[in-house]
Amino acid sequence: MQEVNNFLIFIDSFIGSATWFPYALLGTGLFFTIYLKFPQIRFFKHAIKIVTGKFDRKDLPGDTSHFQALATALSGTVGTGNIAGVAFAIHLGGPAALFWMLVTAAIGMCTKFVEVSLSHKYRTKLSDGTMAGGPMYYMKNANFKFNGKKVNLKWLAAIFAFATVLSSFGTGSLPQINSISSTLLATFGIDQVVTGAVLAVLLALVIIGGIKRIAAVTSKLVPAMAIIYFIGAFAVILFNYENIIPSLIAIFGDVFTGSAATGGFIGANIAYAFNRGVNRGLFSNEAGQGSAPIAHASAKANEPLSEGMVAILEPFIDTIIICTVTGLVLLSSGAWNEKHINKFEYSEIEILEKQYVETNEEHKNKIYLHINDEEKLPTYSGKLEVVDGKIQNNDDFTFIHSRSFADNIMVYKDEGLLTDEVFTGSVAITNGKVSDDRPIKFIGESLVHSAPLTALAFKRGFFGDYGQYIVSIGLLLFAFSTAISWSYYGDRAMTYLFGPKSVIYYRVVYVVAFFFAAFQDTTIIWTLSAITIALMTIPNLIGILWLRKDMKKTIGEYGDFFEENFPGEKHPKFK
Repeated sequence: MQEVNNFLIFIDSFIGSATWFPYALLGTGLFFTIYLKFPQIRFFKHAIKIVTGKFDRKDLPGDTSHFQALATALSGTVGTGNIAGVAFAIHLGGPAALFWMLVTAAIGMCTKFVEVSLSHKYRTKLSDGTMAGGPMYYMKNANFKFNGKKVNLKWLAAIFAFATVLSSFGTGSLPQINSISSTLLATFGIDQVVTGAVLAVLLALVIIGGIKRIAAVTSKLVPAMAIIYFIGAFAVILFNYENIIPSLIAIFGDVFTGSAATGGFIGANIAYAFNRGVNRGLFSNEAGQGSAPIAHASAKANEPLSEGMVAILEPFIDTIIICTVTGLVLLSSGAWNEKHINKFEYSEIEILEKQYVETNEEHKNKIYLHINDEEKLPTYSGKLEVVDGKIQNNDDFTFIHSRSFADNIMVYKDEGLLTDEVFTGSVAITNGKVSDDRPIKFIGESLVHSAPLTALAFKRGFFGDYGQYIVSIGLLLFAFSTAISWSYYGDRAMTYLFGPKSVIYYRVVYVVAFFFAAFQDTTIIWTLSAITIALMTIPNLIGILWLRKDMKKTIGEYGDFFEENFPGEKHPKFK
């Protein structure tokens, strides 16, 4: 399976993880921001009025309210990216990475506006009376032309729909329950099989009721989980109030220089901070991916543009509000640049030739250049000589873990025993990586990231150690709601590909896979989803750019509609 995973990583290196991919997303959003004259700013207040139902009518076609559609879409995007993704971005790129996450979200607001408006415009009413929409429907129904001739993009719609089905497992189901079960096991000691069984039953009860039940659940779940998370977050931020201003200065002050070294954090150059911030920002709000338009297509709306305006609020809430709050928790608590005792992940271990000392500025600068891919240092190949868990030949190498100097390392046998047994012997190292086949684990002090870092930060507030439980509960609710929403995305994609009768089989497979993923390794699925997300995004970007004139025309049509139906009502300029 490792060979298959490595092959998928190789394929992904040319698409989703390629250098050009985030620039394509940002470039599309920036183009529409300028082309449509900053709609995310001009229409923001109007979007709030729409989502509150001010312009609703009872006889509108659709299955859900504006707020329910927004909540369903948010439940798909507000997830592990908001808890773990922000911590990972700051870990990699420092505080400046958060700034680039916010810039990405601001541009993404426009991308969401466009993709949702077009998907809503070309949605279809199915034989069972429900609405179906999303990029596959505008690719099928819109009038695409090239050199004056109509172009059939149904084949591209099929690729998008198929990729959506796979992504529903790789993004929305399997990794989410795996994160939930692992967190509950670590925090409360709950068996992963039990977690998987209970949540699989709850998931089935929700999704079997279709979009109306999904929307009813998410419209209550999203506000509830946001309130719980914000209470815990502000308990940390206010407890460390003296660090709020320095944290904001760190976010905005190092934007064009990169984040300087501080504590155990070695530093990140501007390119690294930019790339990490953009990547995590895109992962967090999914703008341009084409997933959220599927949820928004179910909304009751006067005009397609009204739902597009509602979608403007999505990246704002998901990234600009929630991710900023998470970032302030991490920075104000000081946990982000401190070393903590943790079990080292093999993938994040790098052992370099020669001993470099952290207190030596010249040595530290060389490590800085190495981890930021500016000047690579030679890696170590040889043996770690270990006696009673302690490495003896430390003068031969430098042990790096999680982009930091690793301290106080102990080596144990990793045999699943209740009591760890120290290891004695030689550990093989090849090209800086542990190549020994025996079950061995390393425990020591280094920087940590993702959800464990957020959990540590939440302990430094008014709730003390109990703060970590808010992260666990938040992760459970966020991840579970993501699984709910993505089941609907896959549901609509299956409907497009194989008709409404295929949905029941999809739901059964979705729930069963959800259960097994609670206690199985989902690495290969996560890697596959990175590819399928790219296969959703690329067709969607092509489609919305192709329909740019259609989008501008739709804005003008909405202006005519609004002035005719709501005379005298204040509104932004639509033409």
